Amino acid sequence: MSIWNVKGGNTLGGSLAVQGAKNAVLPIMAASILTGCETELLNVPQLSDVQATIRILRSVGCTVTVDGDVVGIDSTGVCRSEVPDELMHQLRSSIIFLGALLARCGEARLSMPGGCALGRRPVDQHLKVLRALGAEIEETDGHILCRSRGLRGTRIELDMPSVGATENAMLAACAAEGTTVLTNAAREPEIADLQEYLRRLGANVSGAGTGTVTVAGFDPQPRVGHRIMPDRIVASTLLCAAAAAGGDLELRGLAPRTFSSVTAVLSEMGCQLRTTRRSVRILSDGRLRAPGPIATGPYPGFPTDAQPLLMAACLRARGTTLFVENMFENRYGQVSEFVRLGADVRTVGKLAVVNGVERLTGAEVSATDLRAGAALVTAALAAEGESRIHDAGHIDRGYFDLDGSLRYLGAEVFRS
Repeated sequence: MSIWNVKGGNTLGGSLAVQGAKNAVLPIMAASILTGCETELLNVPQLSDVQATIRILRSVGCTVTVDGDVVGIDSTGVCRSEVPDELMHQLRSSIIFLGALLARCGEARLSMPGGCALGRRPVDQHLKVLRALGAEIEETDGHILCRSRGLRGTRIELDMPSVGATENAMLAACAAEGTTVLTNAAREPEIADLQEYLRRLGANVSGAGTGTVTVAGFDPQPRVGHRIMPDRIVASTLLCAAAAAGGDLELRGLAPRTFSSVTAVLSEMGCQLRTTRRSVRILSDGRLRAPGPIATGPYPGFPTDAQPLLMAACLRARGTTLFVENMFENRYGQVSEFVRLGADVRTVGKLAVVNGVERLTGAEVSATDLRAGAALVTAALAAEGESRIHDAGHIDRGYFDLDGSLRYLGAEVFRS
């Protein structure tokens, strides 16, 4: 348990590079076991979820080295198709090893994954794509056993654009004979980054970023390198923090088009935003106005991961903001803690109504999940006085040195 001590009232200013994307690096690390090769990954954020993924890679026989933000993976020694339960329970993204191990070993045995408690996140779509490719699957006592006597390319339509199921289908299809066409695929930028890595690895993959992804063959390469894309949710977090607290912040080394749904709302709230192909600058006086309704949805819709962060920026905005959370039933874990800070927020089912208040006051609060934790830090920066945020390691799952970055920008944030 760590405690984030935040003293509000300081504006944020300066220029900062954005870390590599958590939601891109984890499936790419899993994909490194598709064939025996050496992979060098650049711009890898030092997150607890990355460390958990490294432990999984080592458990199945990989050699992994870490030097700052450079991770080397040698997967030639993969010799195990089962991931230990204790490692599976540490992160939700561990389910991506299902497709990767099935493709490499012809079988995979995993327990149900862990991660943030955001409500039901069934794996039925993951199992659907693997069965369609020819896998035989048994589910017993919270475990999943996949076996294959040879995967076959086919046409698969997802019931919903699931990010994880799209990624698992792409990985498993690399080992399939013939062509696989996946329709109603998720379109997130992180899937396009996975495609870029798979191409370097030798896969014939196209269409990532659209609703149709095609995998048609695999010519494995012995050595590859790849740079992880910048994290659009971390960028959104810092922008929301600057909007709420006020200031002049420039973020570098990112792709603003990947989170334009967030910057559009911040502009509507009265912030000045100036974007280039690789940077975004926000100017805010902290006196914001409530935007129109915010409804989360699959990319390119408003990202569910950014919903708690934008809500934090709306707490003192003039007027009323309506949020509609369409992705996870328990994504409003931050609301009761916002109320402790003096916010006026009410929820009914998937709706949340935020009535802007004149001031927030520092308080003792607790993070319930990764994004709720970052949202509480954001709200505390805009509050009067000091806040103590109790966090059971959630924030470190997705943010590298967030407290250090905020201090660099002028905030008073310390951990104990």
